[in-house]
Amino acid sequence: MLGFASSRGFNTVFFQVYRSGHLLFSPPILQSFVNQTHQSGLRIFFALYITNASQALPGSILGLHEDGVSLDMSALPLDAQESYLAALKTGFDGQTAVTTTDMSSPLKPDLLVLETYGSGYQQYIRPGIVASVGVFTTSNQSDYQSEFQYALQNSDGVMVFDYYGLQKAGY
Repeated sequence: MLGFASSRGFNTVFFQVYRSGHLLFSPPILQSFVNQTHQSGLRIFFALYITNASQALPGSILGLHEDGVSLDMSALPLDAQESYLAALKTGFDGQTAVTTTDMSSPLKPDLLVLETYGSGYQQYIRPGIVASVGVFTTSNQSDYQSEFQYALQNSDGVMVFDYYGLQKAGY
């Protein structure tokens, strides 16, 4: 994955490490991922996919020298999202990111990543946001490249979702 990202000019990897209340890797393994990512000249954000407001932030992974933590919690009510972001900012010194489908989100992380998959969302791609593209919303490589280029040229960065899907599609 790091070779793929480096060879295509990416500078940051968002790596899902927490899903629906469960840590997917142990802290020592995550520390190894951080070290490998930094040795490759890339930054790494741990992505936390939170699906229920009762799920606790995994404090054991905060401070493994990751560059940032991204909260993917758009299924939660706004007050819960605000609480998670505030708790993260209090207990973590790195950058914060929030991935959202709310194009007018009032949340103020360091990076707001809008899920702008598909051409129907191009109206939301603008400076000041990180746009996103996904192979799962495109019909072929040309379509994917078109969405990617539009997002890259019209926003402050592009989040490319689904490394597996990119590999599988041969993109």
